[in-house]
Amino acid sequence: MTVFTPEKTGLDLEAVNQKLENASATEVVEWAVTTFGDGLVMSSSFGIQAAVMLHLVTCVKPDIPVIWIDTGYLPPETYRFAAELTGRLNLNLKVYQSPISPARMEALYGKLWEKHDVESLNRYDYIRKVEPIQRALQELGATAWLAGLRADQTQHRQNLNRVGLQGDRYKVYPILRWNAKDVYQYLTKYDLPYHPYFDLGYTTVGDWHSSRPLTADDEHERDTRFRGLKQECGLHLPQTDGEAESLNSSSL
Repeated sequence: MTVFTPEKTGLDLEAVNQKLENASATEVVEWAVTTFGDGLVMSSSFGIQAAVMLHLVTCVKPDIPVIWIDTGYLPPETYRFAAELTGRLNLNLKVYQSPISPARMEALYGKLWEKHDVESLNRYDYIRKVEPIQRALQELGATAWLAGLRADQTQHRQNLNRVGLQGDRYKVYPILRWNAKDVYQYLTKYDLPYHPYFDLGYTTVGDWHSSRPLTADDEHERDTRFRGLKQECGLHLPQTDGEAESLNSSSL
């Protein structure tokens, strides 16, 4: 089995994406497991449809490390939903948090989510999400990262292919081409639960202060996050200008 390390980023991404273009989600996961071995991890936010990726991936690799970034501001229902899925799927859960407590952050910077500017939201996301995920990937020795992004969720995600690079790690998106119907059919087929907020009108859920139900005035489901000021929390965005330029100028 060929296993890649951050120093050995020898994949021909164009060829890989052509090979996987028509592959099923399970086949993409199987390819990633074979290619990256113990360097493969996955992440989950335990959001509305989290059970899909968790079930899909653990059916192929039951002991895969599952990174969960606990911001300290998640709704109580999310913590209970995470506990339910962890037990049901016997997840190898790895919980990471910011070294700066919520109380300390608020004392130093105020309630960043209440400020009406993207800079404050980006600072919040870096402290509570981006720094912890980068530390998790480093400590777990991750060379590749499975994530449940879908192309129909944000403008950034429409430009993704099923395999790409973020920094010195590969990113693999098994359900990138799925739509809401595909998700529903998978959940129904395997009798998997939605997050409890789905019944309250939420199509996406994150921290309690930055999520709300979908309304008739919303043009896109991601308008319900971050006061509509942005679509991404930063976990799945390029972390340097060079990465962003490379992403924008390529087919990845």
